[in-house]
Amino acid sequence: MMNECDKRMTRQKLAFALVAVSFVRPAAAQSHVSAAGPRPNFEGIWNSATATPLERPAQLKDKEFFTPEEAVNWERRAATRLQDPKPEAATKTFASYNAVFYETGTKLLKSLRTSIITDPPDGKIPALLPAAAAEKSRRLALLRHPRSATDLGLQDQCIVFPTAVAPMIPYIYNSNYQIVQTDHEVMMNVEMIHDTRIIRLDRQSHLSPGVRLWLGDSVGHWEGSTLVVDTTNFNDGGGFFGDAGGMFGSDRNLHIVERFSLLDADTIQYRFEVDDATAFTRPWKGELTWTRSAGRIFEYACHEGNYALPDLLNGARALEHAEPSPKKQ
Repeated sequence: MMNECDKRMTRQKLAFALVAVSFVRPAAAQSHVSAAGPRPNFEGIWNSATATPLERPAQLKDKEFFTPEEAVNWERRAATRLQDPKPEAATKTFASYNAVFYETGTKLLKSLRTSIITDPPDGKIPALLPAAAAEKSRRLALLRHPRSATDLGLQDQCIVFPTAVAPMIPYIYNSNYQIVQTDHEVMMNVEMIHDTRIIRLDRQSHLSPGVRLWLGDSVGHWEGSTLVVDTTNFNDGGGFFGDAGGMFGSDRNLHIVERFSLLDADTIQYRFEVDDATAFTRPWKGELTWTRSAGRIFEYACHEGNYALPDLLNGARALEHAEPSPKKQ
């Protein structure tokens, strides 16, 4: 029989082995065997950064795809933008970070599309309806001149970030996801603000309309080798209008359908459809690819590093309580 010392050592070795296994990166995507048979295995760490713009740039007009020559030039310019300016030039401009922090991508999508948006055909997000446009203007005004913490964006409050909310659009950095897949759910750990999105595979009906969530309620099902995800039950949140990174004007009526497919062992095709009849003049669609990453995701710790928010609010309160300057005689 094992003594207590041997038992402790065995438990420690087992715990170490489990931790070590959790960091092993699969060499290639394999089928996930479920009760319903083999399914594509999305497990792993993925990155969605791309040089392809969300919306088609004005100078490209009706051009849906780059030519190979145009693609080379576009990617060259994308790589140049990720370089730090020379010191003499940097003193004349403003920037929040140096180039090492940015991850906007230097490669276009393999399709050579000129925008992530595929519909409408002009590659642009549709206009907002008048009431939604007015709400967005109100939110942007508060963002420029906040009087309280709730006037700031959801990302500034460390509540939610656009990379975690469907549709999952790339940002200027940290567009990384870790996927864990079981028979009953697919979980996506999102680097920004360290959110975890859970897609339920064990039910097809949504939660009661009275239940509202920052990331919505996501239910999924398989159509062949494609995972189809339907998401509703978003809350209004106020900050969904005008926040940084892609909360373009959606409200509690937002409805998203996403499709995840494996193009190869290291590439996920991600397609999405956006429908919000009280926000946009029409539905819109898009697609991009995620590539497998060899790195790991570390905790974002948004609140722990959020020094700017209390400093900003403390400064505003100090100004409010400052005595007025004496009038000159």
